[in-house]
Amino acid sequence: MSSTAVLAPDVERRPARAPRRARKNLRRAVTDNLTAYGFLCAALVCFALFSWYPIVRGVLLSFQQVNFVTPAEWVGWQNFQTLFADPLFGIAWRNTLLFTGLALVIGFAVPFAVAIVLNELRHMKAYFRLVVYIPVMLPPVVVAILWKWFYDPGPGLFNSMLRLVGLPPLSWIDSADTSMLSLVLVATWAAMGSATLIYLAALQTIPGELYEAAELDGANLWQRLRYVTIPQTRFVLLIMMLMQIVATMQVFTEPYVMTGGGPEDSTVTVLLLLYRYAFTYNDFGTASALSLLLFIALGAFSALYLRLTRTRG
Repeated sequence: MSSTAVLAPDVERRPARAPRRARKNLRRAVTDNLTAYGFLCAALVCFALFSWYPIVRGVLLSFQQVNFVTPAEWVGWQNFQTLFADPLFGIAWRNTLLFTGLALVIGFAVPFAVAIVLNELRHMKAYFRLVVYIPVMLPPVVVAILWKWFYDPGPGLFNSMLRLVGLPPLSWIDSADTSMLSLVLVATWAAMGSATLIYLAALQTIPGELYEAAELDGANLWQRLRYVTIPQTRFVLLIMMLMQIVATMQVFTEPYVMTGGGPEDSTVTVLLLLYRYAFTYNDFGTASALSLLLFIALGAFSALYLRLTRTRG
């Protein structure tokens, strides 16, 4: 009887503690959820104000006549008709596609090759990685001004080097034949550091046993690159290619600072034409229409690209 009398109070207190513990856990869960939703709402508000609202506002502006002097007027498809009637519209798209194609040939292959070389180094790895990444830390306008001096037909660095070895100087950005290629070299040099480090990180995830097995099978350098390196980094290569195409289709700084669209409109790009409509012609409606067309083109290309690469994977 005495043992029962001692255990009875404990048994009676247990049911009272359980609801209290449940209420405490519920209160903690509600507090954690409210905190999480609070941070989520703050992020959604930022996206709504700085991303979604400008997109919606830009779509509306593309169907309006807007100069921020007179009240906005709804004009329907007139802005698009103005674009299609402008001779520079087709030239700008052609130049942009040319820049993108050259950037894929040069700017996509060079960083990958540099990453392979850095991955094979045994000494001074950190130093060379820093050297490759330094251009990324420079402001784009500074890079454009620096290379504009490199390309100067008089005392420019490149022509001075050509004269030093007895070769005639070149009209780097002053000729319609070489101006676009010159801009691609600038963009490649400026953005190569980030792409190189991403490729280098992907290369370092490849198991060394794969290369050892390939060497035992008698594979040469090209075969190891083709059958080991590229397949193992395929996903990173596909994503980087998509990102580069989207980025190069929006090229603006180099033609704006270095050539102004010349010579002979050979470097007028879509974004440069958009800038002219907005801030030179004061026609923000047509500029918005051009930005909407670029948005649709890049969105359609990205969706098609991801679908094709997913299917092949």
